[in-house]
Amino acid sequence: MSAAPSKPTVTEREARQVAEAAREQSWRKPSFAKELFLGRFRLDLIHPHPLPADQDAQRGEEFLAKLRDFCETKIDSARIERDARIPDEVINGLKELGALGMKIDTGYGGLGLTQVYYNKALALVGSTNPAVGALLSAHQSIGVPQPLKLFGTQEQKDTFLPRCARTDISAFLLTEPDVGSDPARLATTAVPEGDEYVLDGVKLWTTNGVVADLLVVMARVPKSEGHRGGITAFVVEAASEGVTVENRNAFMGLRGIENGVTRFHQVRVPAANRIGEEGQGLKIALTTLNTGRLSLPAMCVGAGKWCLKIAREWSGVRVQWGKPVALHEAVGSKIAFIAATTFALEAVLDLSSQMADEDRNDIRLEAALAKLYGSEMAWLMADELVQIRGGRGFETAESLRERGERAVPAEQVLRDLRINRIFEGSTEIMHLLIAREAVDAHLSVAGDLIDPGKSLPDKARAGANAGVFYARWLPKLVAGPGQLPGSYGDFKHGIDLSPHLRYVERSARKLARSTFYAMSRWQGRMEGKQGFLGRIVDIGAELYAMSAACVRAELLRSRGENGREAYQLADAFCRQARIRVEELFARLWTNTDDLDRKVVKGVLAGRYEWLEDGIVDPSGEGPWIADATTGPARRENVHRPIR
Repeated sequence: MSAAPSKPTVTEREARQVAEAAREQSWRKPSFAKELFLGRFRLDLIHPHPLPADQDAQRGEEFLAKLRDFCETKIDSARIERDARIPDEVINGLKELGALGMKIDTGYGGLGLTQVYYNKALALVGSTNPAVGALLSAHQSIGVPQPLKLFGTQEQKDTFLPRCARTDISAFLLTEPDVGSDPARLATTAVPEGDEYVLDGVKLWTTNGVVADLLVVMARVPKSEGHRGGITAFVVEAASEGVTVENRNAFMGLRGIENGVTRFHQVRVPAANRIGEEGQGLKIALTTLNTGRLSLPAMCVGAGKWCLKIAREWSGVRVQWGKPVALHEAVGSKIAFIAATTFALEAVLDLSSQMADEDRNDIRLEAALAKLYGSEMAWLMADELVQIRGGRGFETAESLRERGERAVPAEQVLRDLRINRIFEGSTEIMHLLIAREAVDAHLSVAGDLIDPGKSLPDKARAGANAGVFYARWLPKLVAGPGQLPGSYGDFKHGIDLSPHLRYVERSARKLARSTFYAMSRWQGRMEGKQGFLGRIVDIGAELYAMSAACVRAELLRSRGENGREAYQLADAFCRQARIRVEELFARLWTNTDDLDRKVVKGVLAGRYEWLEDGIVDPSGEGPWIADATTGPARRENVHRPIR
C-alpha cells in the first residue's frame, strides 16, 4: 500500500526555492526582450522580420482554408453557449480534419504546422467559439503532445503521439484545490512500487479533463533509496482504474469548456510513462509553457479582430445627433484604440511565433510578454466594444435575435476573454515571472550580496564581480542611437516611424537605469516590491509591442501589403503606447504602494469591518477551499470520452 499523502508545509523562502529550481538557469541564445530590459535595443534580432519557409506557409494556408470552412459550416457558437457544451459531432469533425494534430509532426500522423500557423488556426477557431479554441489549445499547447515533443522518449512518442494526432484528447493536471501558483504545496503523490508508481490526489480546473483520454499529471515523488524524488510529470490513461472525474465545472465564460475535478486513488502508472526524470516536473511544465503560452494571445488576436469588425460595422450605421457615432470623438477614440491595438497584438504574436519556429532566439520572455500583454489588452478592447454598442452590448445575442436584431455576442466575448488574465499564469504571477527573468543578469553577478544565507566570503566575491559588471554596463546606459535624429531612418516612408524606435531605445536605457536604482535602494527587499516590478514589466511589454508593430509595418510595406495603412496603424499605436509608458515611468516613484500596504493590513485585522455594514451576502455556505483529502471516489464518475 502507498502512504497517504500529507499536505506539504512550506515557508515563503522554501516556496521561492522550488520555483527558482524550476527555472531555466542559463541563456544559451539571444533574447530581444532580455536585452531590452538590460537597456540594449537589439533591433537586429527582430528586423528584418523573420518569415516562414514557403512550404510551411503553403501547408498552413491550405489547412486554414479547410478549417475556415469547417468553422463557418459546422460550429454553431450560439448552440454551444446555450447548451454549455461542444457537440460531440464538432469534436469528431475536428479530429477528422486533423486539428488535434496541428503541432504534431507528420511522422506521427499530425499536420506538422509551424507555431505561426498553429496560432493563426487558434485565432480563427477562437473567433468562432473560444471554448473550441480552448479545447484545441489545452490539448496541444500544454497537454501530452508538447511535453513529449520536448522531453519524451522515442518509445513514448511512438506510443502516444499518433493517438493525440487523430483520436485522443489530452489534458494537463497541475492545479489542486489548495495549490495555484505555488507548486511547493503540491499534495498529489506518486509512490514508487517496483516498475510502477501509485498515484493519489485531487486535481482542480482540469481543462479537457472531463473528456480527455490522456492526462499529463504533476505529482510529488517521495525521496527514497534509488529515487531522488520531487515533483514529476507522468502520462496517465484517463480510463485507468482509480481515476474519477468528480465534477464538471461551470464558469462565467467559456461555457462549452470541459473543465473538471479529477481524483486519483491508488492509480497505477507504469514507470515507462514518466516524462523526464524524477524532480523535473516543474521544469518540464515551465519549458512547455515557453511556447505554449502563445496560444492565449493567438485567441486574443482573433477576439481583437472581431471587436474591430463589429465596432466598424455598428458605429457606421448607428446615427446619433445627425451623424454616425464613429464620427463622435468619444466613440471614435475607442475605435482607434481597438484598431491600433489589434495591429500591435498581431505583430507581437507573429513575431514571437516566428522566432519560436526559427529557434535562433530564446523566446521565454517574448512569449510571456505576449501572453501578459495580449490578455490585458484584449479584455480592454472587448470592454470598449461593449461600451460602443451601449445597451446592446450588455444584452445577450439570444435576446437581440429574439427581438429581431443582429445577434452580436459582445457581452459573451467580454466574459470569455476574462479568464485569459488568469489562465496559464495570472497577470500578477506573469509580472513576477517576467521580472525575475528581467533582473537575472543583476542577480547573477550581485545576488549573493542580498542573499542572507550567503557567507561573508561569498558576499565579497559577489561584490567584486558586481563591480566589474557595473563598471562596464552602467556607462552604456547614458547615451545611444535614440538620441541621434537620423537613427532608424529606414522606417520613414511617408509616415515616419523612426521617432518611435528612437523612443524605444531611450526608454530601454531609462528602464534599465530605473531597475538598477531600485535594486540599489531596496536590495533584498526588492522581491517584495511587486507594484514596482509590475510597472517595470508593463513598460517592457509596451516597448516590445512598439518594436513589433514598427517591424511588422515595415514588413508589410516592403511586401506591398497595405503598407501605408500598416504604417498609420503602427504610428497610432506607438503614440498611444508612449502615453501609457510615460504614465508607468511616473508611477514607478509616485504611487500609493506603501499606503496600500497599510490599508491591506487594516483590512485583514478587521479595522474596517464597519464599512461592510448595510449589505446582505448572497454567498452560499461551505468552506473557502474544498476538502481534497485522498481516498476513494466520493461521487459518480462524469468522465465522458468522445468517440
